[in-house]
Amino acid sequence: MRNTLVETLTGAVVLAVAGFFLFFAYTTTGMTTGSGYTLVARFNRAEGINVGTDVRISGIKVGSVEKVELDPRTFEAITTLRVDTRYEIPDDSVAKIAMSGLLGDNFVAIDPGGSEGLLKEGQDFLQTTGSVDLMGLISEAIFSTKKDDKKE
Repeated sequence: MRNTLVETLTGAVVLAVAGFFLFFAYTTTGMTTGSGYTLVARFNRAEGINVGTDVRISGIKVGSVEKVELDPRTFEAITTLRVDTRYEIPDDSVAKIAMSGLLGDNFVAIDPGGSEGLLKEGQDFLQTTGSVDLMGLISEAIFSTKKDDKKE
């Protein structure tokens, strides 16, 4: 009987610790229960953007990427963004893929416009800027410099 009580208490402690870690992970990662409204942004390049990627305005997280898929006709990346209802986005805003530092993760940055009209549930951003191919730019700079040196 005593062994059963010890095993039961040990199991309860293990479950309590696991529950604490789940609560801690839930509160610190900024996960939400799906509240907010969705907006759609179409990018020609969406490297580094996945489900759960941050959506930020002025560097502050205001939402996350809910879905990423490829348009089979235009081959654009269609991203569905979930934005907190506290933030109303002007309809002339620009969605762009930005990097947080040279080796940092990509995120979706929203540059708010000045329009009086607001984006509503399910609406598309009219202007978007896709991700930059950093390695392509570096190799282009290196190889174009070498070509210029040979001409002289």
